[in-house]
Parts: sequence; structure tokens; C-alpha cells
Amino acid sequence: MSGTSTNEKRGPLEGLKVIELAGIGPAPLACTLLADMGAEVIRIDRNRPSGLGSPRTTKTDLLRRSRPSVSIDLKHPKGVAALMKLLESADALIDPFRPGVMEKLGLGPDECLARNPRLVYARMTGWGQDGPIAHSAGHDLNYISLTGISHAIGSRDLPTPPLNVVGDMGGGAMFLCFGILSAIYECQGSGKGQVVDVSMTEGSAFLALGVYGALAAGQWKDERESNILDGGAHFYRCYRTQDDKFVSVASIEPKFYAILLEKLGLAGDNSLPGQLDREKWPEMCERFAALFAGKTRDEWTEIMAGTDICFAPVLTVAESFDHPQNRARGSYVEVGGIRQPGPAPRFSRTPGAIQSPPPEYGAQTEAALQDWGFGTEEVEALRAEKAIGWQD
Repeated sequence: MSGTSTNEKRGPLEGLKVIELAGIGPAPLACTLLADMGAEVIRIDRNRPSGLGSPRTTKTDLLRRSRPSVSIDLKHPKGVAALMKLLESADALIDPFRPGVMEKLGLGPDECLARNPRLVYARMTGWGQDGPIAHSAGHDLNYISLTGISHAIGSRDLPTPPLNVVGDMGGGAMFLCFGILSAIYECQGSGKGQVVDVSMTEGSAFLALGVYGALAAGQWKDERESNILDGGAHFYRCYRTQDDKFVSVASIEPKFYAILLEKLGLAGDNSLPGQLDREKWPEMCERFAALFAGKTRDEWTEIMAGTDICFAPVLTVAESFDHPQNRARGSYVEVGGIRQPGPAPRFSRTPGAIQSPPPEYGAQTEAALQDWGFGTEEVEALRAEKAIGWQD
């Protein structure tokens, strides 16, 4: 995989045209995925960039890579008209705002689908477009709190936020991409666009589908560290090592568990309880913890190497760049001097590629509008009217 950006559009989504209205978290990640896969995504940034007090530079805002940034004032009538013109050739529009915001701007689904009947109008919210709290503010942690996921993750004493990966990025971005592509596929037969209502709460719940099944089967306890997958089982959890680092074991299958016992020096110990004896799990966790604490993370990695234990050292984010597996596959690339994950998944004939580093806000306003069919004089008039471009 190339470690540099390219201006050559390629990938399985080449030819797809998407308009992204700037938001945070899940919508930008979804658009990065689409753009890395070859879709022509144009990002409409706010007329004034927010968060300027942050020391973070635009080049490290990786959720904005692979696409141009265009400044359009959507509170200006001519700015709204410009977006409507862009919609004429778009396959999809991504709305990241709270319910009702786009309608107030005159850019609701009715207006946009009237302009382009084949348009996929994708709406990304935490709670969904309706319901008693649909208009309330929230973030990832709040959304997954309504699904039981927050309650299930953490220590016995306290739920632990799983970063913003589960709600924003899993339940939000991935379902947004899936919804858009599903609606575009359907449109190929019907010739009709539609609204896609993506709720991070509902997407996150779907990710935990297997847990809901386990609950129905009586195999899930709503008490943290009491189940196989939540750290309750001694054979599926992380342990601290002698050098104050961590390792992970996930030896669920009996044949893998047997190898784990062997490497820990416990093979043939007839006093050990059965692997699935839940009452003994706390005791076994303490016993395993004492064993793992006797060697460093690297020593355990060497001991477990080449086995089917289901083992991995727990790396920091910075350490992940240099793991031999990641280096061998080129999983991380460097673009614009920033190391970052490369496009995923991989395709044998039409590989994705990072099209460009994250742009400065509004840096491609004129060029991108012209690429999407605006004439030079039309662009100049919009700037003169202060409908596009950063304004003082």
C-alpha cells in the first residue's frame, strides 16, 4: 500500500458523488471511508471554522482527509442555491445536524429530493429523527448508555467509556456508509432516492446483537465482569505484567485454553476447576494475574509466540505502528508527515487510496465548485456576494 497521497481517483466507489455537510465524529469518518474508496466527496465546511483555540492543526485532523474543503454560507440565500445546484449531480447528501436544522435552512428532504429525485438523503444523529429526546444534545457515551452497552463495559465498580468507537464510529459511521450504499443500490433499480435515518443508538445496539441473544438465552448476566466477554472469565481478559504493561488472552475454545494452561505451567494440575465453572472465575483470575505479573510483556509475547492461545500484547496507540504484523501488511501509512491507518478493507482489483492530506478550511472552494459544474464567473459572483469563502 502506498505511503503517499495521490490525486488519481481510484477504488471500488469511483464515480460515486457525495456531498458532506461538516459535522463531527461519525459523519466525517464515514466520508473518509467513502473517499478513500474512490468516491468523490466534497466537504462543505462552516463559513467560520470552529475550535480555533485548539492547538491541533488541520493536518492532524485525519477525519477530513481524502477530499476537498469548500466554504459555503448556508445561511446566505445564494449559498443555499449553490448547494442546491451541487445536489443536481450528487448521489448522496450527508446531514450531520440535529433534527429540523436542515428544514430551517430550506434544505430539508422534500426540497432536496424535489431538486434531485435520485438523491440519497442520509441523516446522522444520536437518537434518530423522532422520539421524545430526538432534539436533545448528546455524545457517544450517552447514546450507548441507552443500549446497555455502557453498563456492560468496565470494572464491577464503574462502567468505562470505550472511547467513542462504539457509538460514534461503529454504530454511527459504519451504519451511515452501509445505509448510503444500500439506498444507492436500490436506486439503481427504482430510480428513486430516499431518506436514510441513521441513529447511533440503534446502530450501537445492532453491534451488540449477539449479547441480546445471550440475554434471551439466559447466558448473560447484567453485572460487569460476570460474563465470558466482559472480563469476568479468567481466559478472556487482560493482565498486568512485571513491567507494568499488559497482555490479552482470549482462549475461549477448550483446545486453546489447554495450550494457555501449558504455557502458564498449569497443565496437569488436577486441582484446577473446569474452564466454565463461573463460581471459580474470580479465584482463577487472581491466580492468572499472579503468574502474568512474574514476567514482562515482551517475555510473555515470546513465550506465547507461534501458538493458538489467542494472545496479543496490549500495545499503546503509538506502539501499534511498529508491530511486525502491521508493518508487514503496511496497515499504517504516512501522508503529509502524519502516520495513520491506511484505507480498509482491501480490494484485489480496485484498491482504495488516501487521496490527499486533510485540507485547510475552504482551501478548494473555487476549484471544487468548478469541478462540480460551476462556471468561473458564477464562482466569482458567489464570492463577491459573500456566499462562499471565509468572511471577515
